[in-house]
Amino acid sequence: MAETKSVKNEKIGSVVSAKMAKTIVVEVTRRVPHPVYKRIVTKRRKFYAHDEQGTAQPGDVVRIVECRPMSKLKRWQLGEVIRKAVQVTTDLSAIGIAPAREQRVSKKKGKR
Repeated sequence: MAETKSVKNEKIGSVVSAKMAKTIVVEVTRRVPHPVYKRIVTKRRKFYAHDEQGTAQPGDVVRIVECRPMSKLKRWQLGEVIRKAVQVTTDLSAIGIAPAREQRVSKKKGKR
């Protein structure tokens, strides 16, 4: 008996947001010719995808796979992280620079 493997829809895009619990927002861009003018146009669409372990970060290139509806907007799940984004830190002590103390200047309003 031959096994039938269901073919699920897949898309590749970059992670825009990972602020929600177990959910990422993936922006998929595609280049298509304009129906009338035939000029190449870039179209973008955002998809909500389920990320159980929370492995994807903003800027990562990921593959998302179609799945059953998990919520009002989530119909995709994270397949794999294709390329990790370069993480930029604002912690200056990590590279050996001591942060300077901030000095606050108060401005008093004059009476009119």
